Amino acid sequence: MTYIAYYRVSTDRQGQSGLGLEAQRSAVQAHGGEIIAEFVEVESGKKSNRPQLLAALKACEQHKATLIVAKLDRLARDAKLILQLVDSGVRVKFLDLPDIDTSGPIGRLMLTIMAGVAEFERRIISQRTKAALAAKSARGHKLGSPNPSAGGRVVSERAHLATLRAAEICRQMSGASLRDIAKRLEDEQIPSPSGGQVWHISTVSKVRRRSNVFN
Repeated sequence: MTYIAYYRVSTDRQGQSGLGLEAQRSAVQAHGGEIIAEFVEVESGKKSNRPQLLAALKACEQHKATLIVAKLDRLARDAKLILQLVDSGVRVKFLDLPDIDTSGPIGRLMLTIMAGVAEFERRIISQRTKAALAAKSARGHKLGSPNPSAGGRVVSERAHLATLRAAEICRQMSGASLRDIAKRLEDEQIPSPSGGQVWHISTVSKVRRRSNVFN
């Protein structure tokens, strides 16, 4: 079977460094089949502006190929966008959902459910992190360095939101091992407190202990 591969990373930094990209490419290559073209998008999963995705879909139509994606959330985290893509008539293969055949009604129903769950999870995490950030601010916690004029680096709101998202995932996976949580955080491309993309077990342990910020 011939495939057109579509990869997505969430930021320019990840796109330039290859972080997250190689894991997606490795999964696609391990699946087998003939990859006749690859398209890489640097864009948030909830945004619909996807020039590379449109190009990939056009290539699929031209070559009668299947669009192959490593994970559902690498295609999009918006249920409406995912279903619009399925309605385009291009067959899509999700490697994390191997039993879903998007060409049939049952596969479409299953994908509808999975896409809805993915969007629901994204919205819940976003809602809780914003609420927790507002609660911290209300308690008098500053969102930046206490002394930036002395050379301290101002911590952006985005960094705080990333930390809170990590805490929420730790809370959701309270029964999982630290290694499994670290893998989830890396798969979600959530930056660590140091700003890197690698989560060490000790760092996950610290974040999990502090995750009661959501309680």
